[in-house]
Amino acid sequence: MLLPITALPNHTQLPVKQTRQAYGCGVFDSACRFIDWIASAGFSVWQLLPLGPTHSDLSPYLCLSSLAGESHFIGLRWLQQNELLDAQIEISTISHRAALIAAHNHFTQSSPDHHWHREYDRFCHEAHSWLHHFALFMALHQQYRQRPWYEWPAPLRDRHNDAIAAIERRLNDEIAQIKFAQFLFFKQWSVIRHYAEQKGIFLFGDMPMFVAHDSADVWANRDYFKLNSEGQPQVVAGVPPDYFSSIGQRWGNPHYNWPRLQRDHFCWWIQRLRRHLELFHLLRIDHFRGLDSAWEIPLTSHTAAIGQWQPAPGKQLLSAVHRALPELPLVAEDLGLITPEVTALRQQFRLPGMAVLQFAFDGNPDNPYLPDNLRQYSVLYTGTHDNDTSLGWFVSLSEQQQQMITHYLHCAPEDLPLALIKAALASVAQLAIIPLQDILGLGSEHRTNTPGTLGNNWLWRFQWQQLQAHKAQQLLVLNRRYGRCK
Repeated sequence: MLLPITALPNHTQLPVKQTRQAYGCGVFDSACRFIDWIASAGFSVWQLLPLGPTHSDLSPYLCLSSLAGESHFIGLRWLQQNELLDAQIEISTISHRAALIAAHNHFTQSSPDHHWHREYDRFCHEAHSWLHHFALFMALHQQYRQRPWYEWPAPLRDRHNDAIAAIERRLNDEIAQIKFAQFLFFKQWSVIRHYAEQKGIFLFGDMPMFVAHDSADVWANRDYFKLNSEGQPQVVAGVPPDYFSSIGQRWGNPHYNWPRLQRDHFCWWIQRLRRHLELFHLLRIDHFRGLDSAWEIPLTSHTAAIGQWQPAPGKQLLSAVHRALPELPLVAEDLGLITPEVTALRQQFRLPGMAVLQFAFDGNPDNPYLPDNLRQYSVLYTGTHDNDTSLGWFVSLSEQQQQMITHYLHCAPEDLPLALIKAALASVAQLAIIPLQDILGLGSEHRTNTPGTLGNNWLWRFQWQQLQAHKAQQLLVLNRRYGRCK
């Protein structure tokens, strides 16, 4: 099952199309209930998108940190149930930010001998390599009204010791609040992960290839990125024109300074992967081809149509990763323009790749995404978070294309998207992933993201009444029929 954490209902009971102000607020409170439903439907994997703190565009692939969690997700009911928030507070009438401040005040006023203090101290010790940098970064972000770090005064932009020490003293309370919120995030997520394990559900995470320019990662580790003396990149990341966009996708992330990372034995990359394994049981590397070569776009270019491919030391990186994390369960996102070198890199490290059924029906009988041509060691999707819903995709096609698809699937047009789901489950692919929108038969207005656009992405949310028991039973029958159940 593919569902972003932000698509879960929360305690505010807002309509399906949530507001930006309420983005993801409190959704952790709903996670275990969703796990119950997908387990009852015979699924054993829940794939999520990155869980990091986002910028104003809400993209989970351009986070303020690749190691921190989005504090908006923390469940307020869980805080009350665990005596971290006054039970008398009516959570439907208080802002999420105010609730977290109240929880921190309650914590600081409690006995230092309480078990929460011991757990908090342990968390801070274990996360010391990134936590303080992130908390200070976020406090400064608030101080400078969300301006990016490369626009801060030079002593703070460039992390001069005296300036950092002075601002740490000044923003001590804000820093403590941010650290505490991270503790709550990871503590509650560990509860969710344990619950998933009890229900036989694996959590499948997603790690972006690149990190955001305006992030604690880049601010605290400038040597690892191609930046000038003022913190500005000369080139930015993206992909050239492809299926999703005729002008390509200009993501804007800075590119890696691979020689510098390699001199440090890729320790920063290994730290990211280790942190993600604490959150998830499986992990997808988004834009895997960037480990072989990445598209460099001039900073002055407004589209991704102009650029060049630059090589990356993927073999050396993955070798170092496997020495440090030998049991790392990775999946390679290898969609788009994939060269033989990228395929060879993936195969050398025995990483399953991806296939998408929406890309299968171009009339070419050798299309590698057609169910008849799939390799077993792969992960098959009806569609990803970047695709239209399968129903929206199907109705947008020409009548001739629709007939080709229904002929191949031996179904009528009204059988879509269920026929596509059955084809995925019946395939030889080791893992089949179905977006919840496809399971619910929803149209284009319910898609998660439209690549290359801004303003109306990442906002979709389902409602509990849509997850009916008979739908779960239907899916359970299908999962059993095609050998997908344990």
